[in-house]
Amino acid sequence: MSKPEFIGKASSAAGGWGALKSCGKRLLETGSPLSGARTMMKANQPDGFDCPGCAWGDPEHGSSFEFCENGVKAVAWEATEKRVRPDFFASHTVTELKLWSDYDLEQEGRLTNPMRYDRATDRYKPVAWEQAFAEIGQVLNSLDHPDRAEFYTSGRASNEAAFLYQLFVRLYGTNNFPDCSNMCHEASGVALRQSIGIGKGTVKLEDFEKADAIFVVGQNPGTNHPRMLGDLRKASMRGAEIVVFNPVRERGLERFSDPQAKLEMLRGGSKSIATNYYQPRLGGDMAAFRGMAKLVFAADDAAKAGGHLPVIDHPFIKAHTTDFDAYREAVEATSWEEIEDQSGLTRAQLEEAAAIYMKASSVICTWAMGVTQHKHSVATIREISNFMFLRGNVGRPGAGLCPVRGHSNVQGDRTMGINEKPPAAFLDALEREFDFKVPRRNGHNVLGAIGAMLDGSSQAFIALGGNFARATPDSAIIAKALSSQKLTVNIATKLNHSHLLTGEVSYILPCLGRTEIDKNSKGVSQIVTVEDSMSMVHGSGGINRPASPELRSEVAIVAGIAAATVGSGKFDWAELADDHDKIRDLIARTIPGFQDFNIRVRKRRGFYLGNSAAERVWNTPATKATFSGVALPAATEHQVASGEAGTFVMQTFRSHDQYNTTIYGMDDRYRGVYGERQIVFMNPEDMKLIDAVSGDRVDVVGLHDDGVSRVAENFRLVPYDIPRGSVAGYYPELNVLVPLSTFGSESDTPASKSVLVSFRKRMAALAA
Repeated sequence: MSKPEFIGKASSAAGGWGALKSCGKRLLETGSPLSGARTMMKANQPDGFDCPGCAWGDPEHGSSFEFCENGVKAVAWEATEKRVRPDFFASHTVTELKLWSDYDLEQEGRLTNPMRYDRATDRYKPVAWEQAFAEIGQVLNSLDHPDRAEFYTSGRASNEAAFLYQLFVRLYGTNNFPDCSNMCHEASGVALRQSIGIGKGTVKLEDFEKADAIFVVGQNPGTNHPRMLGDLRKASMRGAEIVVFNPVRERGLERFSDPQAKLEMLRGGSKSIATNYYQPRLGGDMAAFRGMAKLVFAADDAAKAGGHLPVIDHPFIKAHTTDFDAYREAVEATSWEEIEDQSGLTRAQLEEAAAIYMKASSVICTWAMGVTQHKHSVATIREISNFMFLRGNVGRPGAGLCPVRGHSNVQGDRTMGINEKPPAAFLDALEREFDFKVPRRNGHNVLGAIGAMLDGSSQAFIALGGNFARATPDSAIIAKALSSQKLTVNIATKLNHSHLLTGEVSYILPCLGRTEIDKNSKGVSQIVTVEDSMSMVHGSGGINRPASPELRSEVAIVAGIAAATVGSGKFDWAELADDHDKIRDLIARTIPGFQDFNIRVRKRRGFYLGNSAAERVWNTPATKATFSGVALPAATEHQVASGEAGTFVMQTFRSHDQYNTTIYGMDDRYRGVYGERQIVFMNPEDMKLIDAVSGDRVDVVGLHDDGVSRVAENFRLVPYDIPRGSVAGYYPELNVLVPLSTFGSESDTPASKSVLVSFRKRMAALAA
């Protein structure tokens, strides 16, 4: 039987001519390809804008070509000539638009005018900015308590917008700050604060030039942060070993053709990335690292018995850590039978990986959402930290812990105070510097906000960017939650499904994009700042004419809402919006590391915030790096599924033509899928088990036992190199199957990488 028409040849390597062709295609789609190309030359440059895509770090000495395929897609998406003007909304009801796909909505182009929903006509209608601000303030002030409102933040928001947002909201009187990090790297922050005393990674980009081995766990750089592949490629070419743990075979982790390598491009060549590639079961990473730790302990014992140099860095352990003995007891109590069954890897495979670790003088471990979106994700990251402590691989050159964040300023937003559980020191600084009583009670994260909207205790929802309805699990329940609100406000550049879930009063407020010029009342172009995954703070100034003269910056919109809600007696919001330097002065007064902010951010490449753990200063209760001695989970979802016939564990992930909930196109060329998104990737042997063939149509049925029916209808099966019992597919289409009630312990992150499902066939694929 031949392949179905939507399955084609996968790229032989990430990057290369395929990436350049894709870049050209996206620039052509903007309607102004030459302008788009000129714009890209200013991406991640000192006199340009910070790429609105991923949060991968920039080199200290960069080239003139500091962008990737994803960056081109993000900029082209923003710089399109297409517009969604008021006449578009006059032609389409909200009920009609709800039937459009995410891709079709965003393809209509940039929003141009503030819009208010009119329930009588079921249409959005244009409204004046000041009228919008006044009504938003009126509704917020009509609530009987500030905790009745939720203030969501996307990782796209700049430091200045985020700081002003949290200042306004805390002056209003709540810590309800659900934000996008709750759905991705919250577990990293929680675990690292427990382990090393700071919720950020300890490495800088330069450390990748010095590492002898790099462990890449649960992430797909080729699609999610392609510039990382360039650094992995350089490391591999100089002899560093790249050890990958990922259930799915991802092309970008196997081979990469660097578009900047001219000879390689001319010859159609590529370089290997992974020296060793291991495919654990979904949720099996903790067991894999426990197994490698067991081997490190055994090797250290053997070295000691044989009179050889120790394998474990005992001086580091003694001087810098605590609870080492409890961890060793937990490791010794874990059997190889448990480790192999839960990880899905053999002892021999883990011996290979552990040998690389023990041979390397300096090791970096990176991870992303393949690790963080499980019930036991915090415990897994603690285990990764334990493993790195054993040989002192934290706080020295070429070594460290590296959670790779997604959106370009998701880390910076948290630094600025977008936190439902703010540290006391941060709140103390706000009170000391600005002389107002800040709320001290913890607020709502994403799951808390959804629960509060559902039970009626929250009645207003304001989103600073993002697509909340499509980023969150249990899509139908989220729609009900948002539609129940007295007020919904979405600050956005393009139309998305969240805007169509209207409350009693609903606004869409269009903002400037990262690439667009923001001039103040004196005609001076303003900059904003962002913080990348390596704690580098960069300036970003737009270079393109705004998509509409009606657009306002995120900062100006936040300031307008703030002035209408809390007044300008404490802060002159309009003055702050008109001069971002003054916002940065406020940041410098309250947040450590930002002294002389306005001077330092204007230096080439910005500045490094610093990291206490990188200096081996441990801000934990014990003032030391802290081992965790918890046992492995009693059973992962994979182990549960293996005992039930016809049950599988599903993970959701992105296609290559996608960034977060934004769909740039319908192809996933690294996985060989074209023109189709309703896809489930499955091991060929599992397809035989359910009597299916490539291209068969199925309904995917959620098996969470909470009385809620969850079905994703009419998906097509694609055979893929993935462990038996595991399946995968794209979000947001499959978010309907992710239950709100399954989330990470201590993190509340939705468990989108471990969803129990079954399949029912609709029709067999027709032979071509």
